[in-house]
Amino acid sequence: MSTPQNATVSKITTSKQAIEYEHEYAAHNYHPIPVVFKKASGVDVWDIENKHYLDFLSCYSAVNQGHCHPKIVQAAKDQLDLLTLSSRAFHNDKFAEFAKFATEYFNYESILPMNTGAEAVETGLKLARRWGYLKKGIPENQAVVLALENNFHGRTFGAISLSVDPESRDHFGPFLDTLTAKKNGTDYIRYGIIEDLENVLKAKGDKVAAIILEPIQGEAGIVVPPKDYLSSVQKLCKEYNCLLICDEIQTGIGRTGKMLCYEHTEGCKPDVVLLGKAISGGVLPVSAVLANKDVMSVFTPGSHGSTFGGNPLASAVAIAALEVIRDEKLTENAKEMGDYLKQQLSQIAEKSNGIISEVRGVGLLTAIVIDSQKTKGKSAWDLCLAMKEKGVLAKPTHEHIIRLSPPLVITKDQIDTAVKAIAESIEELK
Repeated sequence: MSTPQNATVSKITTSKQAIEYEHEYAAHNYHPIPVVFKKASGVDVWDIENKHYLDFLSCYSAVNQGHCHPKIVQAAKDQLDLLTLSSRAFHNDKFAEFAKFATEYFNYESILPMNTGAEAVETGLKLARRWGYLKKGIPENQAVVLALENNFHGRTFGAISLSVDPESRDHFGPFLDTLTAKKNGTDYIRYGIIEDLENVLKAKGDKVAAIILEPIQGEAGIVVPPKDYLSSVQKLCKEYNCLLICDEIQTGIGRTGKMLCYEHTEGCKPDVVLLGKAISGGVLPVSAVLANKDVMSVFTPGSHGSTFGGNPLASAVAIAALEVIRDEKLTENAKEMGDYLKQQLSQIAEKSNGIISEVRGVGLLTAIVIDSQKTKGKSAWDLCLAMKEKGVLAKPTHEHIIRLSPPLVITKDQIDTAVKAIAESIEELK
């Protein structure tokens, strides 16, 4: 029997206490860098002891506008006094405003709001399957959605069915077999290799409803495909009458120096775009699926929904978050600062005695690749710990890659400070 009357809130006063409480009372499904955020603004973060850090992760690109952007926070405060939730059983004025604004902003005809990026992915998969049955004429229960090797689309069953990562999949089966990155029984459809997709479509294109991909693979380590890859995929989609779904949850909202990453490919426009993370500036969970009406129309009342999706608080916040990106020219800053960051990191790489084997990325979605054979066995995790001690926060993806994706409000001076810390940390690995 639960006894809520016996529960007490214990004030956290030290980072050590916070880490101990989380370890004791929370599920161990994350392995965080040992720092405890207390407050943040822009690129700056402070822990409980008031030590200052520069955030070079941006909550996995959720705070592109910077932490606690005052315009976005104010929009939330203003809406909190009026209305936070209507459910979709009734209309509300803010969602109506957001729907019109967002479709004009991204140049799509229709939007379906959800809450998290994972929910946006699931919605996109459901949309693709239903479109496949109702519009393409795929026999019922046979629709296939193809993904690519080393993808990351979230942690739901649909997403992990697409995944090839054992950490995401182990002991969670059985999976949804028609959501797959498999080329055949054992091999996977390689990212950036158009021939792999072409061969799969030749074999079973009549049952393929959609291809889902990241324009740049994030969790895989900021993997940038060949320049013509996205346009080639879209050409195949048109040839085999299937949808192209771009998961822009991490790459979108200005991160790569374009509003959406697919815009780097001239003439390309996906059938479906998935958004999350920075669409709210990190103030609360908001996500969305964008498509034109000929695709979105397969959803009818009762076929899909969310109590909180499109709530007025989220809608007000998302409008403000998108206005900040546009009005403060953060997409342009991402391009300029991203070029500068890569230039500085490349100079470090040249002096690293091969410890940094590669610097890659687009805009402010950047990665450095560590050659662990030249670090006396130390990994990217060890480098991130060293950087943390010098006031720069990042997180490895895999054992040898560090993703560097600061808020888009970052300045040259802040980059210089961070680069100096990274260089000093590299020296410690020699």
